[in-house]
Amino acid sequence: MAHAGEHDGWVPLVLLVEDDPQDALIVRELLEDSGLAVRLEWARSVKEARQALRRLRPQCVLLDLDLPDAYAFSALPAVLEEAGDAAVVVLTGLAEEQAGLAAVTAGAQDYLVKGRVEAEWLGRALRYAMQRKQAEQAAVALHAERVRAKENARLERGLLPTPLLQSMPIQVASRYQASRGSQTLGGDFFDVVESDDKIVHAVIGDVCGHGPDEAALGVCLRIAWRALVLTGLEGGALLRQLERILAAERPSPEIFVTMSTLVLEPDRRTVRLWRAGHPGMFVHTPEGVTLSEPAQGPALGLPIDGDWEQHVMELPPGGGLTLFTDGLFERRLPGEPPRWLGEEGLLELARKRAHLDGERFLDALVEDVETAAPETAADDLAVVHLRWNDDL
Repeated sequence: MAHAGEHDGWVPLVLLVEDDPQDALIVRELLEDSGLAVRLEWARSVKEARQALRRLRPQCVLLDLDLPDAYAFSALPAVLEEAGDAAVVVLTGLAEEQAGLAAVTAGAQDYLVKGRVEAEWLGRALRYAMQRKQAEQAAVALHAERVRAKENARLERGLLPTPLLQSMPIQVASRYQASRGSQTLGGDFFDVVESDDKIVHAVIGDVCGHGPDEAALGVCLRIAWRALVLTGLEGGALLRQLERILAAERPSPEIFVTMSTLVLEPDRRTVRLWRAGHPGMFVHTPEGVTLSEPAQGPALGLPIDGDWEQHVMELPPGGGLTLFTDGLFERRLPGEPPRWLGEEGLLELARKRAHLDGERFLDALVEDVETAAPETAADDLAVVHLRWNDDL
């Protein structure tokens, strides 16, 4: 290994791919005189270069195109394939300047003509090539982030639609957060629909896992739920049709979905609901907040025989419900021994905010959860609050 200059701190690694020992010696001497501190490794063929790239992960590659195991222009794509984050600067002969231009077009950051390279020029070329590569990567990352943000926005609109209400005086508030670790949408979804008979239907669901496939599946199930509800299906018959759709649309047979679907009758008091492996819900009354966990059937998509029973409850005047996915409460609390927030811990937080309505209740509840367990938002979350407005 040769060292070109001395410099405190991090020193970039340059891989020289050159079969001619005399040319390699010239490059080393030029680097030593360039004022650019680098660590230099030498490979004599494309095969050695690919092995060295996998092993060393250099910041820059100086590549001679005329190598013994390369033909025509094959050395550059072979090296670029393994180069990863490394900048590539091509070395050409005096009569091959057009090849250098072609190399830049094909993906190299720069080219140098042997015999015309001075020490200062070489150092500047390598420095600029590494900076140019970093700029290219930043631009690619920014573009990818913008594309992902647009895709997430489209998926989020599909997962969290505008409630389809007509005349019934029901307040709907909702919140959604992607997982903190990946900022990737998962498959949490909800919907609220009022049918022509003035019945309000609501659903909340959670596709296991998170990522674009799960989010797309959540959108599919949410739209299917809305369409089936508007055709008059509810309860077990509705869940069976959704399970059929899930089986046809999921990317792998291991994916399952938890879901609660419910009906709020026009009397503004009666609620009928069916749970498919989903967490319970909060019931809001003038006395405060309680956790309701009625009997449930299996999650959709599991190889388990079972059905979904109807559960009926009565809401007091002005009563409401808060539905949520497990991302809201499956959070580890700080301290030792390890403890989880859980549904009971979430209920304690909700009771402190029982005097708040709708949007303010959800804002406060989500903020309290983030404060209680600030570092463990590993899953996305969806929460929706429904409350009758008996003044209308």
